[in-house]
Amino acid sequence: MEEMEKGRQKSIGRWLQKKALDLLPPLVEKVLRSDTLQGVLLDQLEKRIIRELWALADPSKPQRVHKDQEDMVWAFMQSFRRAVERHQLSRETLQGLLRNLLLLAIMRHREDLQEAEKKFAAQHEGQEPPRFLVISPTKACNLRCQGCYASASSGPGQPFLSWEFLERIISEAKSLWGIRFFTISGGEPLLYRAAGKGILDLAAKHGDCFFLMFTNGTLIDAETPARLAEMGNLIPAISVDGFEKRTDERRGRGVFQRILKAMAALRQAKAAFGISLTATRWNADELLSEEFIDFFFERQQAIFGWIFQYMPIGYAYDPQLMVTPAQRLWMWRRTWQIIREKKIMLADFWNCGTVSNGCIAAGRSGGGGYLYINWHGQVMPCVFVPYSAGNLFEIYARGGNLDNIWDAPYFRAIRDWQWDYALGKERPEECGNWLTPCSLRDHYENGRKLIETYQPEPEDEAAAAILKDEAYARAMLEYDAQLYKLFDPIWKQEYVVLS
Repeated sequence: MEEMEKGRQKSIGRWLQKKALDLLPPLVEKVLRSDTLQGVLLDQLEKRIIRELWALADPSKPQRVHKDQEDMVWAFMQSFRRAVERHQLSRETLQGLLRNLLLLAIMRHREDLQEAEKKFAAQHEGQEPPRFLVISPTKACNLRCQGCYASASSGPGQPFLSWEFLERIISEAKSLWGIRFFTISGGEPLLYRAAGKGILDLAAKHGDCFFLMFTNGTLIDAETPARLAEMGNLIPAISVDGFEKRTDERRGRGVFQRILKAMAALRQAKAAFGISLTATRWNADELLSEEFIDFFFERQQAIFGWIFQYMPIGYAYDPQLMVTPAQRLWMWRRTWQIIREKKIMLADFWNCGTVSNGCIAAGRSGGGGYLYINWHGQVMPCVFVPYSAGNLFEIYARGGNLDNIWDAPYFRAIRDWQWDYALGKERPEECGNWLTPCSLRDHYENGRKLIETYQPEPEDEAAAAILKDEAYARAMLEYDAQLYKLFDPIWKQEYVVLS
């Protein structure tokens, strides 16, 4: 009887917790709409999130790493505050952000997620599950951008995931790993159609999850912004490569104006959006210029920005398009200047490696890890590491699930490297340089060795060709050598010595 009573109380506790999480966002949203009370509430939310962040800080890692993480979270909070003060978010969008982002401050206390973590740890020697998935449900795209990492195509008959298959991935990630955050990429996500449904239908069905969608923005029609504003749990990140000249050079004539038109429609509907920037040696200065930042974050009212330094993979890969090591150093200083002084959330997936505690590929255990699934069901460690450790179609046919692919030897080897490089170190001075975090681009010799050892399947012909291209290998190794000369002294002087 005593055990039955404990079980009953536990069930009641779960129900109350769920109700609290359901009821809190609408209440908070109403307060945030009050010009009198919103400042007080935002102050308290910011303090709570920063407090939770520092509670998770690892003393074995450099203090400056924790400060970088605090500054990025603070920039996100200030970006959110500006959106609230501008009244640029619909009620549903505001509630969706509160439910799925701001409430991350208490997510680690949620019993349902703790149960998923405990179950995973019991089955995988105490390790933690991935925190999110990146899924490209279709290769189809209406553009053909120079240097596209996905080799996306506008031709007919492009591959796509069935609705049933996509649904199974989402449902398994939720039940097995406790995941509530999904990134949708492509191809162009808004071209995805299966069983009469699209990506917006997917997000609407999974209202307990948050979706980030990378899109070229040209297919955001008259109906899409209103629906996004009503749903509140899917936010587009629209790709731009600079001002009109740069963007149209890479994406096609007239694309920049179509992007601005889409942003205007999103603003009118009060739907949140951000921007996605691909930095090359030819546009890096422009992307981080004062004029560009003000244009998109002040005039266009983008809430956040992601910077992807060009990775020479996919269609027409070219190492010469990468930002040079010297440019990357300048970008590192300039990006953090924008984050700290302008309080804009602008994250560079390479130069902000300290924020994520380094590489998060291959479903990293230890917080923040992810896997990438493409339109063929191939599962890769990262969007920018186009080598598959297995195919979910085959795994499902054998009666397996996502756990089986997470445990693939190639992925385990990458996770072992992440652990040995920095995550497993016990003192700050032992920690590897998270200013050069990428397991392939920044550590090409090691990344290439893992590929040769475990023989993952190349995603496409371009990924296979790279492995036979000796000039490519020489260029990547030389890039890394120059990179270390610039960034290793900074890591030692500004991160390790000051810890």
